[in-house]
Amino acid sequence: MTSKCEIRFKLRKMSEGGPHKPQRSKGFGIFYFPIVVLGISLDQLMETLIQRLTELYEKSTLKGLQRFWRMNISTIPKAELIFGGKYKLVRKIGNGSFGDIFLAVNITNGEEVAVKLESQSSKHPQLFFEVKLYKILQGGVGIAHMRWYGREKGHNVLVMDLLGPSLEELFNVCSRKFTLKTVLMLADQMISRVQYLHTKNFIHRDIKPDNFLIGTGRHCNKLFIIDFGLAKKYRDSKTKEHIPYRKDKNLTGTARYASINAHLGIEQSRGDDMESLGYVLMYFNRTSLPWQGLKAATRKQKYEKIVEKKMSTSVDSLCKGYPHEFATYLTYCKGLHFEEAPDYLYLRQLFRSLFKSLNYQYDYLFDWTVLKERDAQETASSSQNQPPQTSTFD
Repeated sequence: MTSKCEIRFKLRKMSEGGPHKPQRSKGFGIFYFPIVVLGISLDQLMETLIQRLTELYEKSTLKGLQRFWRMNISTIPKAELIFGGKYKLVRKIGNGSFGDIFLAVNITNGEEVAVKLESQSSKHPQLFFEVKLYKILQGGVGIAHMRWYGREKGHNVLVMDLLGPSLEELFNVCSRKFTLKTVLMLADQMISRVQYLHTKNFIHRDIKPDNFLIGTGRHCNKLFIIDFGLAKKYRDSKTKEHIPYRKDKNLTGTARYASINAHLGIEQSRGDDMESLGYVLMYFNRTSLPWQGLKAATRKQKYEKIVEKKMSTSVDSLCKGYPHEFATYLTYCKGLHFEEAPDYLYLRQLFRSLFKSLNYQYDYLFDWTVLKERDAQETASSSQNQPPQTSTFD
């Protein structure tokens, strides 16, 4: 008796930022393996499937399949799930610039942490650069605490505090629309986080909603900036000498939020981070940006269409219908010279003055907080309205 066994595997779709910026899996592929069902044990079946998948892994050009096969926890022996002697992987929760991020548990006290893994066989290892940068940034507001790092089991490993959801995830929770109050409270913290990074002589180069996370517990109102895999030192720590102006650079970061100069191949500096932040704020205001969803045959052609649309969309057009402070912000950032330091206080004050003029209260009641409280109240109300349960005994 012959039948077919269906194996599903996750395919990764590359983001607009380039081949090194995988997003979460967006679909499935299916392989059918003819097998003889009669007289075959489950162990034999699994051995056959693993052999076939291994062959496909070795031959496949589908990097997503290869990556999934390497990192799927269910295929890793339990002993290999523990790093640093006490951090046990539970499940995958995301992707960074160069590596996968897992929820893990400290087996000595049950505390949950985040673990970032990068294969030591990676052609362009970046995790230990990120570790060095985290060391420099430790102690800053909105910087995750680093617990442990090292090399184990064929991986570079970074263990950090577990944070809450990203702004992109929260945006989706809020039906892809933030109120102006929430956008302004976020802008205040986001500018401060980027400023802190810049004071430490680095630029981020991948400012986007996914790289800002809300804290947990007593830090639930604090915004954290993460993922420094694409960060770059823009000036010498001692002499403060700025990196030179260069052209013909490849696009680094996510095309949707990249500065126009980054698209044009110009070396990025502080102003590019700030311009990207402006696009993020308008994304939250508008729910989408004019250059999203453009169709093209190749990634290169898509990037060309994005920058063409971005350059042809004036700041006034982009910000039409929203307070003029957003247009003022973007115009200022786009006008910064290559080595010029942004006036962070001026930019924060733009939004703080608007916030105050609208009589908002800085009460940290973000849209998702209000939504959560409303849901809790509705749940409590519905439970109160339910008739009490009664039991009868014979």
